[in-house]
Amino acid sequence: MKTILLVEDKDEVRVTTRWFLANFGYVVDSVPSAEEALALFDPKIHDVVVSSNTMSTMNGIEMAHIIKMRSPVTPVLLCAESVPSDQSCLDLVIQQPTHMLALKDGVDRLLARQGISQLVD
Repeated sequence: MKTILLVEDKDEVRVTTRWFLANFGYVVDSVPSAEEALALFDPKIHDVVVSSNTMSTMNGIEMAHIIKMRSPVTPVLLCAESVPSDQSCLDLVIQQPTHMLALKDGVDRLLARQGISQLVD
């Protein structure tokens, strides 16, 4: 099983997204802030990071830069209301509001690029 680190500050969105991705066989560690994500992140465990961009203290792009410094090969998918000008630390941007199937497809594509297979569907 592949593990996703999900970072979303809105409780209802985080719970729903975690449930949705888990139903496709992913293990999902979810946290409400970039700071908690950085404390939890382990490149030996987390195959992909999925994050909202807008959070209270540190945004998703700032967090992604730190993730990439720690593990340049870990894919980072950002859900954002608009396409950010700085995408140097991002592997994929999905515009919000995010359709759940588009999110799953994005995760699947990032894992496929990494040569990581996940039997899903």
